[in-house]
Amino acid sequence: MERKADGKKLLTEESCKEKESIGKEYKLRIYVAGENEKSQKAIQKLEKICKEHLQSNYEIEIIDLVKNPQLAAGDQIFAIPTVIRKLPPPMKKLIGDLSATEKVLVGLDIRSKKKQKR
Repeated sequence: MERKADGKKLLTEESCKEKESIGKEYKLRIYVAGENEKSQKAIQKLEKICKEHLQSNYEIEIIDLVKNPQLAAGDQIFAIPTVIRKLPPPMKKLIGDLSATEKVLVGLDIRSKKKQKR
């Protein structure tokens, strides 16, 4: 990164691309019902997918509808588990057990960091 005579930073095309790929953060919300095996598997699978494909550029919010049923209305949840990608826009919603990794990646429109570098 270079500096202009007035001291302001001058972004190069390379630094803009680097900043763009680093700054993309995914905010995901998963709705489950209780602390049963099905819920735990869905959470673990989502965490595994995020670790493998998003490195550290993600945040997962877990909402247990047994404890907070009123939270289902805001995102129009009618089945569980449901994952919602809040950021980056547009919002995406995926319903199911998350067992098919490729379908999760496509459904949530997640771009693998590994594939982006090629």
